Parts: sequence; structure tokens; C-alpha cells
Amino acid sequence: MGRTIAIAGKGGVGKTTLSGLLVEALRRRTGGPILAIDADPNATLAEVLGLQAETTLGELQATTLANIRDLPSGVPLGRHIEYELHRAMVEGDGVDLIVMGRGEGPGCYCAVNSTLRRCLEALSSGYPYTVLDNEAGLEHLSRRVSQGVDALIIVSDGNPVALRAAGRIHKLVDELKLGVGHRGLVLNNLRGDLGAKAESVLEDAGLPVLARLPHDDVLEALNLDERPLSDLPDDHPALGIVDGLLAELLHFN
Repeated sequence: MGRTIAIAGKGGVGKTTLSGLLVEALRRRTGGPILAIDADPNATLAEVLGLQAETTLGELQATTLANIRDLPSGVPLGRHIEYELHRAMVEGDGVDLIVMGRGEGPGCYCAVNSTLRRCLEALSSGYPYTVLDNEAGLEHLSRRVSQGVDALIIVSDGNPVALRAAGRIHKLVDELKLGVGHRGLVLNNLRGDLGAKAESVLEDAGLPVLARLPHDDVLEALNLDERPLSDLPDDHPALGIVDGLLAELLHFN
């Protein structure tokens, strides 16, 4: 049975960079295959991983809905979507990527969404590890996108506003009874110690801190140069921290 790690947090805190580091550290540790799912409408995980996504599932949804009456007779909707899902997948070295995108155009997506969700669940079960980069904020939780994952990593920087958002995500997971396994906070892009205000907000959030990632000039330069995380050397500190986090979450030896 595959194991899924979901990442959530306020926009701008480095959620996608952490998702990419998790994928890259898993790839180097296990060799893959790893399924990466970019569920953020502002899709940038492909660039972080050095992959090129030609289409998104949002575009697939719109096309399927527009042509649903013209599908070949006798072909179930699920089989058609499964075929399109595999066509939309980007295959890399030890990593396969699916970009969710955003539904486009008018009409009711309910039947397509439901079928697509089932196909995605079946697909991810065939991978030993899935990393799910959620959209920013709380919407994905209310839609139960992160339901039943093995680990939910909530990301925040040292800003009290982002820490409060992390606390709200933590609280909503309990309120919705999402059945998340391991859950905790990763503090990202830290420049020294947290201030007194941030420490107070962190305490009120009640989230265990799983890891702390300092500001990283090398990661920033990679991003500015549009280079993938695979260019990082094996001894890069951020990869070491994330690998330790994975060992804790997934009980690697």
C-alpha cells in the first residue's frame, strides 16, 4: 500500500519548494518511483522538479465535460478519464508528475470530478510514495483533498500571520475529522530565531515542530535561475534536514 505525504500552508511560505525537496530526497533515498501531484492552481512544482507539464487535469476535465456526449458508446467515463489521466502524466527520472490545474469553463463538473478522484486514488495506490502539494489556504481541506493521508506537513515561515494560518489548518483537520496520520509543522526560510510574538503564536497553534529550515541562498539562486532541485549536491543541508524528516515520518532505518 502506498504512503502519501500532503503539504499545506499559507501562500508564499515555500510550500512548493518543500514539496520539491521531499520528492527529491525520496528519489535519492529510494530511487522511486514517486508520484508528485501538484494540486495548487498556481502550478509551479513542475519547474521545481525540472519537468515540463503539457496539460493539466483541469483542462482534461473541461475537455471531457465539453465532449461527454461524443464519447464512444460502451466506453465508461471512468475508463476514458483513466486513459486521459495517463496521457497527462509527466514521466521523469524516478518521479512521475500530475498537475491538477483549475477547472475551466461553465457546466457541472460533479460527475467528472468524482470519477477523476477515484482514478487518482487508484493511480496513487500503485506508487510506494505520493507527495501532494496542496493549494494555499484552507479550501483543499474543506473539499477533503487531504483526507486519509499518512502525513500532513503544514508549512510556515516566521511571520505570525503565517503561523496563525498554520494553526487554523491544524484546527480544521480536527474539526473535519480527516483521518490524517502524522501531522506537524515545518518552519521554513528562517532568518535566526523566532521573535517573541511569533513564539507566542506558535505556542497557541499547538503544532509540534517537525523541522526548521533556515533561509537558503543556494535554493533562492536555483529558483531565480529556474534550475531544478536535482542540481543540489547530495550534501546540501536542506536535503539533509528533509531526509531526516522523512525518516521520522516514514520510519526509514
